Amino acid sequence: MKGEVSYEWMEGGFFLIQRYDLENFGSHHKGIEYAGWDEDTGTIRSRLMGTDGSRFTYTYQLEGDIYTYWFGEKDSPIFTRGVLAPDGRSMKGRWHLPSDNDPSFGYDYRLTRLDGAAT
Repeated sequence: MKGEVSYEWMEGGFFLIQRYDLENFGSHHKGIEYAGWDEDTGTIRSRLMGTDGSRFTYTYQLEGDIYTYWFGEKDSPIFTRGVLAPDGRSMKGRWHLPSDNDPSFGYDYRLTRLDGAAT
């Protein structure tokens, strides 16, 4: 996977905006995601919308330095878990994308905060 992801707080500080432009498994993925507190589920939920018309819901959790991001509902079998570096400038993790052919399918990643990025 290769590309760029940016995050910013929406004015007011209630919602986080993610913009992404990625190449993954030979396909181009670009879009935006809005995340915020969901009172109905008691979790941080997001809505992702891609330039290809895709629309997905994700559920977030951050406990200490462990970040978990599920496709759909919490405890979905499709998820990523990452560990934030102590300096807060990077994260290493793995996407778990189980399939009938290979229940351990997925990929490792590393996110790095670019110098000069806003906090």
